[in-house]
Amino acid sequence: MRTRSLLALLGTAAALSVSAIAPASADDTPVLTAGGAAVATGDVLTASLASGTAATLYSSATGTSGVSCAASTFTASVTDNPTAPGTATESLSAHTFGSCTSNVLGVLGVTSVTVNNLPYTTTVASGGTVTVTPAAGSTVQTTVVLRTLLGSINCVYQAPSLTGTASNTDNSITFTNQAFAKSSGSSLCFSSGYFTAKYAPVSDTTQSGSPAVTVN
Repeated sequence: MRTRSLLALLGTAAALSVSAIAPASADDTPVLTAGGAAVATGDVLTASLASGTAATLYSSATGTSGVSCAASTFTASVTDNPTAPGTATESLSAHTFGSCTSNVLGVLGVTSVTVNNLPYTTTVASGGTVTVTPAAGSTVQTTVVLRTLLGSINCVYQAPSLTGTASNTDNSITFTNQAFAKSSGSSLCFSSGYFTAKYAPVSDTTQSGSPAVTVN
C-alpha cells in the first residue's frame, strides 16, 4: 500500500511538472501576431498602399471623378491585444497621402490631402472587421486643398467612422467606398466623397525585421 501511494505521488508530481513547462495552448493566441509572436502593447504598426493601387476619394461610389493618391501610409500603436477570439485596439496617430491628382473639371491640381482630428481609435476583430472611430464629440475628417482656376480652395469632408476588412492572405486592410460628406468648401468641391484604399502588408515595426501582422 505504501509503495502504491508513493508511486501515485510521484506520478502526480511528474504530471504537474510537465504541465508547468508545456507551451501555451492555441487558446492563448492573441488577436494580433507578427512573425509567430504576439504583438505587444505599445508596438507600432504601419502600412503603405498595396503595390499597384491608389487611394481614391471619388464623388460617387460607382464613378471615377475626384482625387486619386499614388502614395499613402498609416501608423498606429497597439493599446490592447487580448486573447482570440476578441478585438484588439490601436491608436491611429498618422495617416498621410501624397502624389495626388484630380480629374475634376476646373481643378488644376491637388496641393495636399490632410487627415485631421487625430488620433483615431482603431479596433481589429478576430473576424477581420476593422473600425476607425474619432474621439467622442469629433469626426473622422479629411481636408483636400485643390488648385483651381479661381485660386486655392479647401474642401473638408467628414464621416462618423470608417469600416474596413483585414485579410491574412496578403496581411492587408482594405477600405471600400467609405462615405464622407462635405462639411465646407466651394462649389468645385464635390458634395460627397467615397474613400477606397488597400494597405499591405501591415507590419509590426517594433519587432526585429518588421514582420507582417496576422489577425487571429
